[in-house]
Amino acid sequence: MKTPLIICLSLLGLVLVAPIDFAQAADKPKMATEMPTGITAPAKVKTRLGTLRTKDGFPDKATVEKIYDNLDFQRGVQSVLRGLPAASLSAMRKGMLTQGPENQTAIIFEDFMDSKSLFLTANATTIYSLVWLNTKETGPLVIEVPPDVLGLVDDFWFRFVTNIGVTGPDKGRGGKYLLLPPGYQDVVPEGYFVLRAPTYNNWFFFRGFVVDGSTATAVASAKKHLRVYPLSKKANPPKMKFVNGSGKYFNTIHSLDYSVFEEINTVVQEEPNSAMDPETLGLLASIGIEKGKPFKPDARMKKILTEAAAVGNITARTLAYKSRISEAYFYENSAWNTPFVGGSSRFLEDDNRVRDLDARTYFFFYATGITPAMAMKIIGKGSAYAVAYVDKNGDPLDGSKTYKIHLLPNIPEKNFWSFTVYDSQSRSLNPWYDKTWRPGEIELVE
Repeated sequence: MKTPLIICLSLLGLVLVAPIDFAQAADKPKMATEMPTGITAPAKVKTRLGTLRTKDGFPDKATVEKIYDNLDFQRGVQSVLRGLPAASLSAMRKGMLTQGPENQTAIIFEDFMDSKSLFLTANATTIYSLVWLNTKETGPLVIEVPPDVLGLVDDFWFRFVTNIGVTGPDKGRGGKYLLLPPGYQDVVPEGYFVLRAPTYNNWFFFRGFVVDGSTATAVASAKKHLRVYPLSKKANPPKMKFVNGSGKYFNTIHSLDYSVFEEINTVVQEEPNSAMDPETLGLLASIGIEKGKPFKPDARMKKILTEAAAVGNITARTLAYKSRISEAYFYENSAWNTPFVGGSSRFLEDDNRVRDLDARTYFFFYATGITPAMAMKIIGKGSAYAVAYVDKNGDPLDGSKTYKIHLLPNIPEKNFWSFTVYDSQSRSLNPWYDKTWRPGEIELVE
């Protein structure tokens, strides 16, 4: 019979690989080595991709096409799940910049957040102030922070940079922070809380708190103290533009169709490769998202990625709404769970050696703002989040139905607590329940 082989010729480091046929006089050579079945390929195997065929271990043409289509599809889905953090902040920036230029514009929700603007799981209990930061052209940025706030800075890959305010180095007294661009090597002046971020673009937001039922004190303090300006202009800082975001329509929520890849590509193109690990960048490069190169998939690849985005969308929703992570739930057989599984804002387990991929996808599909202060138990300063998507029977919560919620009395809150209803499509404030309930508005049942 004819047996296809591979022959390798190595000459001073040069390797030639070519198929060659040898005619054998008998079906089995005398010196044949026994082949374990586990290292060979079957001639035909039925799979979820259809029937795959090989001849003496070589896949046929139709099988090669199926395998590459499937590989591109798998990598597309994984790119959606891995890239959600970047897509989320890419959309956040796009929405924020509709209200004014980066670094100079502070969006303050003077009359609380509402469903006019689309934000992942924001509440209407605190007064949000947001600024998009970019050090690419300005160099180091000075950030003057008001007292008595709670906030953070996250980089463009949606990783924690620092806490601001009560849980930050200023300890709620306010102060000046200095955000340095990636690779900054010049002299760093004294008198600042210094931040070194791996990306040029960063998201900065903080909460102010209601005083005597009014937002006025927090709003006035933000407008008085909040400033962002280049270090090079500290002698004559440009004026800040303050925009009241309450009642304004703009979207900050990432896509989950084909355009999610374009949102991820924006971050890859604008930031240095040093800001992200090679494995993630390699995954994205395998579907055509690579720094310095245009993202222009051909018709075949665009069709595959469009389907991958659709599957990624439903996958993320499944991981959030029907989590199979037992540690996510507060009580056995309860719907109440936390997006900070395991108490880690980096979703790490086993002494930081193992990352819970499903927990990470759950969080970044569901919410924005990442900081250890949200996940850790810090008495008097930390936060706790409980979420439910289904009723006691495991059925999805339905806005056309009436539910009774039992909350324990004496909720241990210092600065605020809230009870909020979100839309299951957008994860934003539901226009039919356009409010966050506050203490005194909910009956607490023991």
